[in-house]
Amino acid sequence: MAITESNKLPRILVAGCGKLGGSIASLLTDQAKVFGLRRNPDRIPAGTHPLGADLMQADQLHAVIPDRLDAVIYCLTPSSYDEQGYQDAYINGLNNLLRELSGQTLQRLIFISSTSVYAQDDDSWVDESSPTKPSRFSGQTILAGEKVALDSGFPTTIVRFSGIYGPSRRRFLDAVVTGNMDPVSPGPFSNRIHEADAAAVVTHLLHKSLSGENVDDCYIASDCEPVRLDEVVHWVQAQLPCATPKADARIGGRAGSKRCSNQRLLDSGYHFLYPDFRAGYREIIVERP
Repeated sequence: MAITESNKLPRILVAGCGKLGGSIASLLTDQAKVFGLRRNPDRIPAGTHPLGADLMQADQLHAVIPDRLDAVIYCLTPSSYDEQGYQDAYINGLNNLLRELSGQTLQRLIFISSTSVYAQDDDSWVDESSPTKPSRFSGQTILAGEKVALDSGFPTTIVRFSGIYGPSRRRFLDAVVTGNMDPVSPGPFSNRIHEADAAAVVTHLLHKSLSGENVDDCYIASDCEPVRLDEVVHWVQAQLPCATPKADARIGGRAGSKRCSNQRLLDSGYHFLYPDFRAGYREIIVERP
């Protein structure tokens, strides 16, 4: 049963309605009443009911959180990339929101996480059952946020995204073009997902949940081809003119070397729009000014 078949539209809150959250909200607005929460409500996409509040300010939250919500998508990124920024985004903000949701009967809480919770650096495959022992504070804090979500008392699904790229996230591609990437060979394995797939994965899992289908408590969201970083760079260099790598160009990735399995997501029935990096980057390259 599709969520549009109900007599009433589901009420969905996207907490953290930024780049990814805004894309998720836009995919849902013709099938649900969607509320978008962010500090600057003027930047919430059209069709989404804007809610202006800072998740760090309990009084602001209390004034705007809707009642009778069916689902919440928690999709925050840190306002600063230090320990306090991560603590606020993944733990403090979530705790504040959960206090405001007390008494509501959510059918699903979706917590947007990251494959940075895996510290594997030996080219091994990781899946949802693999050990999570992050060595950096960022991964450690995100993992702690996952636990807060899972302990919330609401049916919860964690979505662990690998590196998101796309037309609005071109930092890697620009680095290759400008000669700021020159990875060692063989490079570490890298994992990525196109931003269109990232938003579609969340809506896919939400549809399943609100339709009464079984949804697991955790999914890795990454495309179908983990690939060594130098292979990606060499492929890009073969597609368009690139500057000669600079002496201080980056020589490796920042996420160890592992291969993320998306088999559970595929088994759920999700079909990738961009199943590998070539499909995604080729389109971006063609559309470059």
